[in-house]
Amino acid sequence: MNKSYFNADSNIISKKLRQFRKKNNLSQEELAAQMQLLGVDLSQPLISKIERNLRFVKDYELVCLCRILHISERDLLSDFYEKYPK
Repeated sequence: MNKSYFNADSNIISKKLRQFRKKNNLSQEELAAQMQLLGVDLSQPLISKIERNLRFVKDYELVCLCRILHISERDLLSDFYEKYPK
């Protein structure tokens, strides 16, 4: 399987995802349950892997995570935008 990394990272939202999840007082299990309600099969162990930067994030997962956390996609990607401004 061809894997693609950005600066050796599997995703660039890992830190922000954890931060916003905690800010919303959600456990990984609760976040997984909310994802299920949106039709996305993302279990607690997979959320843990995303937060530990061990799993890629699909575009529709990113959008659903943002909806649940009441943030924009840019909020989750803010570390990237700060590091690589225009």
